[in-house]
Amino acid sequence: MKGFAAALGLAMLLLQYRLWFSGDGVSEVLRMKAAVSAQAGENQRLSERNLRLSAEVRDLKQGFVALEERARTDLGMIGSNETFFQVVPGESRAPDPASEAVPAGVSVHTAANDAAPAAMRAGTSSDARAGAR
Repeated sequence: MKGFAAALGLAMLLLQYRLWFSGDGVSEVLRMKAAVSAQAGENQRLSERNLRLSAEVRDLKQGFVALEERARTDLGMIGSNETFFQVVPGESRAPDPASEAVPAGVSVHTAANDAAPAAMRAGTSSDARAGAR
């Protein structure tokens, strides 16, 4: 009887070893579960991509808005009532404040007329001061 119990114990140890440490044991099951999970995520991503592509195909077949958008972005086409402007990037430089156009009725504050705000608060204009000089 002791020999039989020892044989059963040894068989159980061998089966446990095979279950936990062999190539097709628990480690393989865990690896396969991770692979299935990763594949499910990839399938979900591809399914969403297929939905977007099928919507785009439907838009291209039925509507002119998507067709125009494709013609503009992919082929560089413009409409018959549009004007094409090409912006060429150049050197980045600070704008010259003297060359900028100033709208009518807007005063420009420069170092030459630092006293102008004080004179305007006093009720005189810079034009009146210039004429008085």
